[in-house]
Amino acid sequence: MTKILAFVGMPASGKSVAASILGESGIKVVNMGDVIREEVVLRGLEPTDINVGGVGTDLRNKEGKDTVAKRCIPNIRSVDSDFLVIDGVRSLAEVNCFKQVFGSDFTLVAIDAPLEIRFSRVKVRNRSDDMKDIDELRVRDHRELGWGMGEAIAAADLVIENTGTLDGFRKKVLNMVGQT
Repeated sequence: MTKILAFVGMPASGKSVAASILGESGIKVVNMGDVIREEVVLRGLEPTDINVGGVGTDLRNKEGKDTVAKRCIPNIRSVDSDFLVIDGVRSLAEVNCFKQVFGSDFTLVAIDAPLEIRFSRVKVRNRSDDMKDIDELRVRDHRELGWGMGEAIAAADLVIENTGTLDGFRKKVLNMVGQT
């Protein structure tokens, strides 16, 4: 069975950075947001924060709060590896879905960072679906908390604080998996 390490956290907390750090060391990464972005493209929409968030909400409303996890499971099962990373858990329903399918081989890690630090990162990363001001980040936080993000964070097996430098965060992430 494949060991799975999944990251959960508020927008711009460092989930994708943590996944990238592990991906750079050769670990396969499954990004849950890719499911939503693919659906945005299928619907002929621009990949803005409003469209990506709206499609995510629509899918969850129509297919269930665990639909993104369910859509990721075939990708996860297709990975020929004894260890992989899932980037972007958003709800307790997704956590429960993964735990039901993968059991004790699934570990959830919360990445924690305060709002102001997260917004400073948003300004630097400049993704097409990013927020332009801190109030837009608060709106996104509210939307994702509505999906069950808070409960998923509370269910984490481990928590990594991401309030310092990138090098410090890299060390924390690599230490977590025994790659120092």
